[in-house]
Amino acid sequence: MNTHKILIAGPCAAESREQLFATAKELIDLQIDYHSFEFSFFRAGIWKARTNPNDFQGVGSEAFSWLQEIKKQFGFKICVEVANAEHARQCLENDIDAVWIGARTTVNPFLVQAIAETVQHSALTVLVKNPINPDLNLWIGAIQRFQNAGIKKVLAVHRGFSIENENVYRNSPCWEISMALRLKMPEIKILCDISHIAGNVVLQQMVAQTAINYGFNGLMIEVHHAPDKALSDSKQQLLPSQFSDLLQTLIFPSSNSSAADALFFQRNLIKSIDIQISKLLSKRMELVDEIAVIKRKHALPLLQPDQWKRVVEVYEDNALKDNNYTHFLEEFLFLLHKNSLRRQENI
Repeated sequence: MNTHKILIAGPCAAESREQLFATAKELIDLQIDYHSFEFSFFRAGIWKARTNPNDFQGVGSEAFSWLQEIKKQFGFKICVEVANAEHARQCLENDIDAVWIGARTTVNPFLVQAIAETVQHSALTVLVKNPINPDLNLWIGAIQRFQNAGIKKVLAVHRGFSIENENVYRNSPCWEISMALRLKMPEIKILCDISHIAGNVVLQQMVAQTAINYGFNGLMIEVHHAPDKALSDSKQQLLPSQFSDLLQTLIFPSSNSSAADALFFQRNLIKSIDIQISKLLSKRMELVDEIAVIKRKHALPLLQPDQWKRVVEVYEDNALKDNNYTHFLEEFLFLLHKNSLRRQENI
């Protein structure tokens, strides 16, 4: 077991000098036991690529002086996001130790190549996040551009993928893609950005533990001294105390037996799927309750055979074609329908 995993933490965005110092000071004052991690970089976004142009776009280059103070006073190495060659140039000029390439940038080979040429042969550590869409070759290509540019420390960051039908996480983990990257590029260390996968504080421990179970080389976590006042991604940023607590809950696998290795990936994939099934079933029952209210308001019958037939057809169209699964599906749908009607009766 690797006892020195990489840990990157800090706020989603640099909002003010006071906010950065308050977060950094709490990380120091808490005297956090980093467990099996080594605190490698204090992260903060300077430029923020926001979907809505009216959202907080970051403070820009003004934050460099604040981060330099953080580095000097607390001894943290600094990591920021770059989205183009000009961002990268400014980072080189302002003593930044590491940069990460965001998911929106990774999808554009022209931008990635321009950044790689700007930082070529520098001492920067470069972290390449997966592209927004689940495209393994695009991710590998971005990593290779920095390797070709003579960057000695290139890492991958798994932050999940934008999947249309994802209803549990902010970004679908698709763990199998990061594992495929590991098989194709075993020399590349892979970190897990648990904040962007989870999308909220509640799911982050689960995501972090799964990443550890998969053998990731470290974690990237958003930490803010006052998340409720954050100007971006407030729901997914941990308090420093929550960050400390999360690290202490993580369990590192110690067994390397051949049986454990053979079952390792499959069991963790099943666990991830089970979490999603549990969340989706809860959401489905909430919708059943809403339907019951509408039926009562309009005096509609609880049992509507034609509608239930359409539900069954959805499951059957996506079913495994074997007798065991068919039998299971019949039993499951019977229980699903029975309990949905019972909930509606109660309402």
